[in-house]
Amino acid sequence: MALEHAILVSLLEQPGSGYELARRFDRSIGYFWTATHQQIYRVLKRMENDGWVDVREVAQDGRPDKKEYSVAEAGRSALSGWLRDPVEPETIRHDLAVKIRAVAFDDPSALIAEVVRHREIHVARLEHFLEGEKRDFPDPGALGTRQTLQHAVLRGGIAFQRMHIEWLDDVLATLHRLRPDN
Repeated sequence: MALEHAILVSLLEQPGSGYELARRFDRSIGYFWTATHQQIYRVLKRMENDGWVDVREVAQDGRPDKKEYSVAEAGRSALSGWLRDPVEPETIRHDLAVKIRAVAFDDPSALIAEVVRHREIHVARLEHFLEGEKRDFPDPGALGTRQTLQHAVLRGGIAFQRMHIEWLDDVLATLHRLRPDN
């Protein structure tokens, strides 16, 4: 997926400035597709030049005017075409998994602290996702189409974090069992 598509989706959900888009990426979209603020601004400029987004100047009191972006027809067409193109399943590059295999040639206890650190990160992400679910989707039966699909993506993130925590628990149990002092 190109960053352009993630930006188009975000702008269809709600038009906004480059700064507002960057904050959305930091809060939600960024858990599934990351981009720096500089990348977002650079791609927005390219999308503007290609006619994918419309831009309007918004006056602000005491601050410079800001540019508010929204999706133009050419952007909708590009997104529609991309939605119909097949995509390959994601290839996973997982440094920790390679380290887990590599520790067979060293002391397994050397990796325990790193696996615990990864587990803590995934637990924190899971808690963040669950808080967001409670806040943003308190009544899943009353959601419109867009919110139902946003909730489906969030549920995928929740399931991924739970799966990862379960796997890391298994890895920790295995590393403890294989320690030389056992």
